[in-house]
Amino acid sequence: MQSAIFAIKVFEFVLLIFSLSVHECSHAWMASRLGDQTARLQGRVTLNPINHIDPVGSLIIPAIIIFGPLVGFTLFSGALIGWAKPTPVITRNFTKIRRDDNLTTLAGPVSNLVLAVASILILLLVNHFVPQGREIVNYTMNGFLLPNVNSSVQAVVLLGIAAVQINLALLVFNLLPIPPLDGSHLLRNVLPYNAVQSYDRIPMWVSWLLMFIVGGYVMRLFLAPAGTLVAGILARG
Repeated sequence: MQSAIFAIKVFEFVLLIFSLSVHECSHAWMASRLGDQTARLQGRVTLNPINHIDPVGSLIIPAIIIFGPLVGFTLFSGALIGWAKPTPVITRNFTKIRRDDNLTTLAGPVSNLVLAVASILILLLVNHFVPQGREIVNYTMNGFLLPNVNSSVQAVVLLGIAAVQINLALLVFNLLPIPPLDGSHLLRNVLPYNAVQSYDRIPMWVSWLLMFIVGGYVMRLFLAPAGTLVAGILARG
């Protein structure tokens, strides 16, 4: 049983790295489409995680969140989050700076939403076209494994549910208006000049506290109803 749990945790870790790579690649691709080739020239329009990984945000923090509960330590309310190296953007290369900066910023969270929706669609296909599919999905959503079922189907369902949870968590986390998360860029673009100057002077240690204290509360606030909605879609779909 412990080996199975550990294997699932490893798959979650791999899914997170993939989702972070899609997120940053989306930022870079959108910036390139809108006229800023900075990220493209640095090789960031790629799904290769080597080009995106941040040692702390992509490896250390996620590893603590994923494997910490195995030894009784829980971080960030159990929601699996992380971050990659920021995608370099030079906004003066854009035609319409504020609009294009917002579109580039939104490309990352939108990519996580697309991955979550795609995973839900895969689970719905399992519901409809795989023998006992609906039962397997419902059991797995509730934290149980249905005995004597096709192991490949069970693996797909486990990965699908993990992908939904991870990408919804990344979506909400990145939209928090806390520097240097994506939400802070969106907020910064609507603030008046004097407020922007104060906002830019927020110390990094304050951002970290906000991310892990306020951010944890906000994520619980949004992820709980999102999880209920997804469970309802899969139960009735």
